[in-house]
Amino acid sequence: MRGLGTVINTATVVLGGGCGVFFGRKIPSRVKDLVVQTIGLVTIGLGLSDVLKTHNMVIPLVALVAGGIAGELLHIEDGLQRVGSSLQRRFAAGADESSFVRGFVTASLLFCVGPLTILGALEDASGKTPQLYIIKGTLDGFMSMILTAAHGIGAAFSALSVFVVQGGLTLAGTSLDAVLTERMQTEMFATGGFAVLAIGLNLLQLTKIRLGSLIPSLVVAPIIVWVFAVPSGLLH
Repeated sequence: MRGLGTVINTATVVLGGGCGVFFGRKIPSRVKDLVVQTIGLVTIGLGLSDVLKTHNMVIPLVALVAGGIAGELLHIEDGLQRVGSSLQRRFAAGADESSFVRGFVTASLLFCVGPLTILGALEDASGKTPQLYIIKGTLDGFMSMILTAAHGIGAAFSALSVFVVQGGLTLAGTSLDAVLTERMQTEMFATGGFAVLAIGLNLLQLTKIRLGSLIPSLVVAPIIVWVFAVPSGLLH
């Protein structure tokens, strides 16, 4: 069934968030901080593993710069924060707004940026057993529990982002598979790897990168490959 993987992944984030809400107050702050830091370290490792697969570091560099500028001009990060604030006012008026928004934005980007999101959508669109989204959903559910316990219920609302983003990608899955060559996917995932790495740095509170603004870079990377690498071989 097409879309089953998206439904499963959304459900695991909701379930994990529910567990985080229920158990969150029972977990000491120092334990929450340690687990979030551990997730940050692992996230950096995952990002680096994709970054190192690039055939030419110039492609993700240009994609991140161009995509980041486009993201800032489009105010994507601000838009995500406004969505988080709107959800907080509508469904969790008693929650701290800054914590709710931080949890929502961080979890949304963590769950929606990365190769498993794209590859899972291609598999989910085919109607096959959505093994990739089942694996991703298991990981996301666990992280949703921890992030909800650490940042509040805002992280659980990232399930909406998962449903919208992965559902949209699944609907476009057949077309994406036909358009994206193996090289395009490699450079797109390498670019996404930098974004995932940045998520890890934010989780460790080493810096504050406006991650939402980097989202357009995932579109820019395959375009660069199409414009330069495919016709001329200049970027091989």
